[in-house]
Amino acid sequence: MSRVQLANEPDIPGLVALNNRYVHQGLTLKRSGEFAYAHLADYRVVRGADGEIIGCVALDEYSPSVVEIISLAVSQDEQGLGHGTALINAAEELARKRSYAEVFSVSFSDELFLACGFEYTALTNYPEKISRYEKIDRSELQVGEKHCFRKSLQ
Repeated sequence: MSRVQLANEPDIPGLVALNNRYVHQGLTLKRSGEFAYAHLADYRVVRGADGEIIGCVALDEYSPSVVEIISLAVSQDEQGLGHGTALINAAEELARKRSYAEVFSVSFSDELFLACGFEYTALTNYPEKISRYEKIDRSELQVGEKHCFRKSLQ
């Protein structure tokens, strides 16, 4: 069983490295140490037996009622063991504690998000996401095989 924990400052290099391992495949957006530090309270991690970060996830607020699950990543050799599900559940729990009404994510991991109770939705339902990435990285809007998922937390 995965034990998800709050990330702490010494975790930043490990969680950034894990997240960025999947950037070139288009699976995650590049994150900096500064981004991770600024959002440290939003990150959750899973550690391996040696304490190394083997999974991470974070929340990114779009409005007082909507938050996105971002930076979901699990080490290649640890995939399929339930870590992704545990991380999504932890992100959901954090979103509920913060009183968000809804959580969404843009991902290639259809089976994982559907198994966690999410449903397909149109990216156009999140104009804040579109606006943010038009300013930062327009290629994120060309999601290709990525799908947008949502889950009501009410």
